Parts: sequence; C-alpha cells; structure tokens
Amino acid sequence: MTAAGTTTEIPLLGREGTQAPPVRIVHLGLGAFHRSHQAWFTEHASDSAEWGIASFTGRRPDAALTLAAQDGLFTLIERGPEGDAFEVVGSIAEAVDGADTDRLNELLAAPATALVTLTVTEAVYEKHDADSPLARLVRGLAARRDAGAGPIAVVSCDNVAGNGEVAERAVLSIAEGLDAGSAGLADWIRDNVSFVGTSVDRITPRTTPEDIAEVAAQRGYRDEAPVVAEPFANWILSGGFPAGRPRWEDAGAQFVDDIEPFENRKLWLLNGAHSLLAYAGQLRGHTTVAEAIDDAACRDAVEAFWNEAARHLTLPGLGVPAYRDALLERFSNPRIAHHLAQIAADGTTKLRMRAVPVLTAELAEGRSGVAAARMIAAWIDFVSAAVAFGTDFQDPLKEPIVAAAGLEGRERTQALTELVSAELAGDPLVVSRIDSLRGTFGAE
Repeated sequence: MTAAGTTTEIPLLGREGTQAPPVRIVHLGLGAFHRSHQAWFTEHASDSAEWGIASFTGRRPDAALTLAAQDGLFTLIERGPEGDAFEVVGSIAEAVDGADTDRLNELLAAPATALVTLTVTEAVYEKHDADSPLARLVRGLAARRDAGAGPIAVVSCDNVAGNGEVAERAVLSIAEGLDAGSAGLADWIRDNVSFVGTSVDRITPRTTPEDIAEVAAQRGYRDEAPVVAEPFANWILSGGFPAGRPRWEDAGAQFVDDIEPFENRKLWLLNGAHSLLAYAGQLRGHTTVAEAIDDAACRDAVEAFWNEAARHLTLPGLGVPAYRDALLERFSNPRIAHHLAQIAADGTTKLRMRAVPVLTAELAEGRSGVAAARMIAAWIDFVSAAVAFGTDFQDPLKEPIVAAAGLEGRERTQALTELVSAELAGDPLVVSRIDSLRGTFGAE
C-alpha cells in the first residue's frame, strides 16, 4: 500500500537491466506451443546463454507486441494434477511481427544464426503464396546466400508425417518458383540447408484470463502472455546441424537416426486419439480432453483405435504399452483444460496423417480398420452438425466441406471422405463402412 492508501500497481514482467541471449535461432510461428516446447528446451540447455531466439508471428502481430513489452520473457505454468509450478523462460530474445520481413532477412543473413525452427501448422506446408511463412523463409534464405553467411538448419516442429521432408519439398518448390529472378537459389538450398525432422509432444492448452490472474497473484508481477503446459515434454530429432545447435539433450531431447517410428507413434497414438476425442467428444457434449476420455464410449473408441495402430508400431524400444498408459494419465489430468474445439481445427489435414495411414495399413493386411474408419465417421458427423447448425469451424477445405455436407446419406459420406483421402473414397466397401459408422457418437 502507498501512503495514500491505494494499491501499488503490480510491475510488468521484464528483464530489468539483464541482457537477453544473443540471437542464433530464428523461429517462425510465435505461439503457445513454441513457447512451451522449443523455447523451454532451449532455456534448459546447459549452453542456453549462447542461444537466443528471435520468434516471428504468423498472421497477426499481437503475440509479438505483448511479448516485446516484456522483453521476450513469459511465465510457463506447469500444471500437474497436484498443483501448479511457475518458471520464467528467457530464451526468446526478440518477439517480432511476422510482417517485418526486413528483420527476418537481416537475421537469416547473419552468420551467427545457426538454425530456423518452425511451428506453422500442418496446413501452411500446402500454401505457397508470396506472403506465406514458408515464402518469407525462402526469401530469407536468399538473403543468406547473397550474404555468404554459410549453411543453416531448418527444423520443422509441426505434427506432419515426415515433417523434415515435407518442409524441404515446400521450400524447394517455392525457391524454384523464384529462380527466374534469383538464379540458382534452389540449388544453393540443396547444398547448404539441412532439413531436420522431429517429433514434438507437450499438451499446451489455451491461456485464459484466470491463468494471467493466477500468475499475478502467485508471483507478484504482471505477465500478459503466460503459457500453460502439462509436466510432460518430449522432443525427438533426426538430421544435421551444420552451424551448431543448443544442447537440447540436457532437457531430455533425443537424437535418432530414424525418426519415422517415433513420429508415427506420436501421430497415431497421441494426435490420433486427440482427433477422435475432438469429434466424438463434442458430439457427446464434452468440451475438454479430460471430460471426453472419462466417457466410456469415447475411451473405448480410443482404445480400439490404439489397438489397430499398435499393430503397425513394431520397432523395439518404442514401448507402446507404456506410452499408451502414459497417454491415458495425461489425458485424464483434470487441471489441463485442453479444449476439444481447439484440437478439431483443420480436420482434413490432420486425418490424412492420423486416421488414413492406420486404416490403409489395416486394409492392406486384410482387416476392416473399423476403429480408424470410426474416426473419419465422427469427423463427418461433426462437420455435418457444424454446417447444419451454422457453427463456425476451421479447415483449409471449408468451402468444399460445406458443399459436401449439403448432400444426403451415402453421397455425403462419399464426398466428405474424398476430401480426406481420394484413395479411400474410391473403395466402395470403405465408404460403406464409414457410412455405417456415422451416428456412433450422436445424431447429425
């Protein structure tokens, strides 16, 4: 209290004269997951003082403006079943509006910059317009080439199967389109840019006003951009780092020669279950993962899908049974409000990587793949209900989804399945099976 009896204003989180680490990492996609994952791993590397991150937003500058006012600092709220733990993370040295391409080019042209990390969502890899994050990255790589700044690594941290290869193909495609005015850029990228594949895992729900208030009450400072995450964090990487990297292994990151089995374990078991719960759970009136997994109908569907997926996860060392047990514990954490509506976005893109591979593998071995087909059916019911009731939803194929949802019966199932997989939609037996599973979790 002041002498006048008024409450002293709580100070805003900031560095208070301390220096940020020098920028050696550029990140595209400044959001909550980046901060709970890559920024957290970098903070916990033993050489973190040498590795600052310049994080660029995607479509809007809001997160950059908020973090810049706090000198890049934010609070990580680790939300376990028994309570919350708080940590100030300082690895973000700069928070930048993604539209500031001059600063992006400047940093990518700097020899000290050793790598670029990406959390740009699955759908972005299919967008090659001039203002897309990957187009901005390509122009930045052109600036690096022109400056003679040397090789660099690009590390995709998105939930995309073969994300390193997907990023490489997208970047080279854009570069080849620019080569008419920037001869040889694609060849330079092939020779000088390493594309690292990763599997990333940490449940990071949206921050709420209550979380912001909790930080102020518990820590005695204002933080307008805290991040909530579960205690669990996992990062598996495969690829080269020609200009160096932080010692992420100090925080538990794992480096492997073949990432595909680990990637599939995560995409199918964690992300696949999330998608199934997102659609089935909302159809049954639930709003969070914890609520949905507590519903026997949803949990049984998840277990059945896991049984199918597990048949195709055979590499020794994957520890699938223990991984499944851990997922059930994580999903059941009632203090992590992981909203199903958040997970449900971009269903056509996600189902191609989560349901389709399992269903295809099951069919190839002469089985029905009914549990994977049920996930697609649940999505069809979900988007059908959204269109029928005028509920907004996010998907890169939203317009054709709305058109297909206007059809009736099996025709609707056929048209919507085709948006997920033309191959599956071309099999009448598969379409009939998906159609028969519609309504499993509720009426349209």
